[in-house]
Amino acid sequence: MSATDHYLARPWLAHYQKGVPASIEVPLKTVTQAFDEATERSPERPAVVFYGRRISYRELRDATDRLACALARLGVKKGDRVALYLLNSPQFIIAYFAALKCGATVTPISPVYTSHEVRFQLEDSGARVAICQDILYEKVAKSGATLDFVVVTNVAEYLPALKRLFAKKSAISAKVYWLQELLKAHPPEPPAVALDPKTDLAALPYTGGTTGNPKGVMLTHYNLVAAQTMGQAAFSVFEPGKEVILAFLPFFHIYGQVVIMLNGLCQGNLLVLFTSPDTEAILDAMERYRATVFYGVPTLYEYLKDHKDTNKTDWKRLKLVLSGADTLHESTMKGWARRTGSNIVEGYGLSETCATSHVNPLHRPKSGSFGCPIPGMQAAVMDPETLEFVPPGESGELVLCGPNVMQGYWQRPEETARAFVERAGVRWMRTGDIVRMDEEGYFHFYDRSKDLIKYKGYSIFAKDVEDVLYGHPQVKAAGVIGVADPAVGQRIKAIVVLQGDARGKVSEEEIKAYCRQSLAEYKVPHLVEFRGELPKTDVGKVSRRELREESST
Repeated sequence: MSATDHYLARPWLAHYQKGVPASIEVPLKTVTQAFDEATERSPERPAVVFYGRRISYRELRDATDRLACALARLGVKKGDRVALYLLNSPQFIIAYFAALKCGATVTPISPVYTSHEVRFQLEDSGARVAICQDILYEKVAKSGATLDFVVVTNVAEYLPALKRLFAKKSAISAKVYWLQELLKAHPPEPPAVALDPKTDLAALPYTGGTTGNPKGVMLTHYNLVAAQTMGQAAFSVFEPGKEVILAFLPFFHIYGQVVIMLNGLCQGNLLVLFTSPDTEAILDAMERYRATVFYGVPTLYEYLKDHKDTNKTDWKRLKLVLSGADTLHESTMKGWARRTGSNIVEGYGLSETCATSHVNPLHRPKSGSFGCPIPGMQAAVMDPETLEFVPPGESGELVLCGPNVMQGYWQRPEETARAFVERAGVRWMRTGDIVRMDEEGYFHFYDRSKDLIKYKGYSIFAKDVEDVLYGHPQVKAAGVIGVADPAVGQRIKAIVVLQGDARGKVSEEEIKAYCRQSLAEYKVPHLVEFRGELPKTDVGKVSRRELREESST
C-alpha cells in the first residue's frame, strides 16, 4: 500500500469507540439557529451557573435577542466585525450570539492584551464596534482605534444580589452604552438577516504562525456547526441536555469558545462559569454541581496532580477528563493517574480547525499520542519540503481536511495560499506541526514549529517579543526562544546584545519591565541573558535554531 493510500484508508476507524460513526453529516444551519434550537428544547433548564446565579436558557435567549435588536438599531449589520473584549461571563455569551444574530462576525480579544495589542486586532479586523468589560475600557480608549461605539458591562450584573452590592460602575465617556441599559430599552426582536452558513463568517479569532503578527482565522457558521457536530459524534457517551461542564478556560481562546461554550450550549448542557481558573472554587464546584466533563490544559493538570484538595473530587466518575492546547508531558499524565485513579484523554486542534481535529478514543487511549482524527476529519503526514506523503511511522508535517477547516486568513491571500496544498484530490491545510502516524492510525507529536513558543497553553511568537525588545534604546540585537519546562510547557527566554555603552548597566528586570509596557504579561520573557553577540544565519538573521541548541545543552 502506498503512503497516500495508508492515510486515505483511515486506519484509525478500527479503533473508534462503539457508537462513534465513521463519518458525519453537517446540518446546513447557522450557529444562532443551533443555539435557538437548544433554547427551545428546554427553555427552563439552567444554561449557566455564575457564582451561584442560575440563568435559564429562556433568560439567556431573551437577553441575546434584546442585545441583537439594540446592536442592529445602532447600525450593526451583516458582514460587520464586532470585537468582544470580555472576561468569561454571561455577557460574553450574550454578546457573542447577539452579534451573530445581526449577521456580524465576532472577533474575541484576550482580556490580558495591552492597548497596543488591542489596537492591532481592532484595526486589522476592521471592527467598528467593541463590547468590553468596564475594567478593560481604558485599554480600548488608549488604543486609539476608530470605533463607531462601545458597549460596556460590569461583571457583577449577573452575580447574585449580595455580590452585586460591592460592584461599581466606571465613569465612561460619550459614544458608549451600558449593556444592561440596552437590554432594558429594546424588545427581544433580533433582526431578520439572511445568511449562507457555508460562506458567511461567524468568528474571526486571531492566531499566528511562526513569524509575523497574529492572523485572523476566517471561520464560517458551517465550520463552527461542523465542529460542534463532529465533537458530539466523537464522544458517544455524551447525553445532550444532561452534561455539566466547568467553564473556566477563556472563551476568547478557540478551545474555550468552541469546545466548551458553543458545544455545551448548543447541546443544551449546563455551564458552571468562572471568570478565571480559581483552583479552590473549581474543585468545590466539581462536587456541588456534579460535573460530568472536565476540560483543561497540561499546566493545570501538572498543578492539580499535587494540589492538596484534588482528592475532594472522585475523578473516576467523570465521563471525560480532556487535555488540549499544548503537549501533555508523560510525567504529568502518570502523576495524575497515580493521584486520582483516572486518565487524562489528550486531544489536538488549532484555531484553524475550530479547536479540534484529533482526540484519543475513550476506551483505548494511547500514551504519548494525541489520538485519532475525529469523525469527519481527514489527516495525513507530508514531507514539508517535497509535500509528498510519508509512510506511517515517519515524521513530517501534519495536514488536515474537514468541514471544520477555516476558509483562510483574514486579508492575507498569500498566507492563505501557503497554508493549503492539493494532493490526491484533496485540499489539505498545512499545520506547520511535525508529527508521525503509527500503523494503527494514532498520531504522535514530534516537534513544534520551532519559533512558536507555548506557555501555559498560550501561543507566543518570538518575533512579537523581539520587535518590542528592539524598541529599547539600549538593545542592539535580540533573539527569543522557548525553553522546555514541564510545569508550563515552555518559558520565554530573551538573549540580548546591548549597545556598547550600556553593557553592565541594564539589568534583567529592566528589560522585563520594558516589555511589560507593550506586551501581555504571558508574553514577557521569564529569562534574560546578555551576550556580546548572537549567532547569525547565512543571510544575516539571528539564528534561533542555534540559540535553542545552545540552551538545551
